[in-house]
Amino acid sequence: MLIIVPVASFCVFVARHFMNRFHHHSGIAIILVTVVYTFYVLVLLLLTSGRDPGIVPRNAHPPEHEEGFESTMSPSEWSGAQSPQSHFPRMKNVIIKGVTVKVKYCDTCMLYRPPRSSHCSICNNCVEHFDHHCPWVGQCIGLRNYRFFFFFVASATLLCIFVFTMSAIYIKFLMDGKAHTVWRAIRKSPASVILMIYTFSAVWFVGGLTFFHLYLISTNQTTYENFRYRYENKETPYNLGIFNNFCEIFCTIIPPSKINFRAKIGPKALTSGVEDSSLSKSGADIEMDIKSMQYPTAGHVAGNMVGLRQQLSLSQADIENKGESEDVISETLDCTLVEVHDARAAAHPRGSSWGRKSGSWELSPDILALAVGGGGEGNQMKGDNSPPGNR
Repeated sequence: MLIIVPVASFCVFVARHFMNRFHHHSGIAIILVTVVYTFYVLVLLLLTSGRDPGIVPRNAHPPEHEEGFESTMSPSEWSGAQSPQSHFPRMKNVIIKGVTVKVKYCDTCMLYRPPRSSHCSICNNCVEHFDHHCPWVGQCIGLRNYRFFFFFVASATLLCIFVFTMSAIYIKFLMDGKAHTVWRAIRKSPASVILMIYTFSAVWFVGGLTFFHLYLISTNQTTYENFRYRYENKETPYNLGIFNNFCEIFCTIIPPSKINFRAKIGPKALTSGVEDSSLSKSGADIEMDIKSMQYPTAGHVAGNMVGLRQQLSLSQADIENKGESEDVISETLDCTLVEVHDARAAAHPRGSSWGRKSGSWELSPDILALAVGGGGEGNQMKGDNSPPGNR
């Protein structure tokens, strides 16, 4: 609308008056040029916004076992895009033309991002050669649509200059005719003045973007890299020289998309989707489920904690007298821990971060400490008659 409405107003209130200003109605060419050029700008806009910017396909599971990697979850516990609790190195060093470049591990996509890639928090995808997310086109700007984005911004700049110039010329024609002053010309064609103000304001935005991206292309940087000063006071490994940098952007073949958006979903993906259906609930559905539950009171939770402490206070002599095996005791302890965990989690319906870490629920450190040091804690509790809260 920011493009079509001003152009339509220009054709109706300004351009049509040029038809009789030139011989043989040659002024109609101004309308034709305006319409064709606007259509070209809109095509560039659609190519920018509707094209895959270079999305990196996600992994269904974390990378294969590597040295220094120890997963704390079994493959059956992996859910959706959540990575298991693992000891992945958060960064890796990659050598590009003798320069060390760090690549980060993405928890959402479960992969090490390729160099110059970043995860867009709005699109929720890792994008190759990530430049920025443009809210005006509603799309990330990356490897596969940066060329069209630059052409769109540059073309919009020229369109603003064209409309501004032709509107100013029409005001001049009015001044040379019956309206001999600027104010009379403005009263006779206020649309021309409005268009001049609008295009003058817009040209600073799109024109500024055009010159800024010309600088980025000449130095082979992205907006993301430039804003983060990644190559400040050091050489970038991607700079090929001004001429080669422009050739890389405008004269190379755009690589094909790595994602087949029309591919059919296989049976394995369907099965996985059914298993993880509980994870795909919307926030509103989860909140409705929470509101419909009956939550135990704080006293109930405290009672469970006391019961846990009493079970942990069993001495070694009691265990020998009862003749219970270590497996039975361990199973009883695990069940009690789960009950207390469920009770405490239910008592905090909105404290969703309690005991949660990267999408999985774990027992808090104080409960684990009780489980590990149960014997010592129990002996202290037997000899101490003070309430649990004072301890």
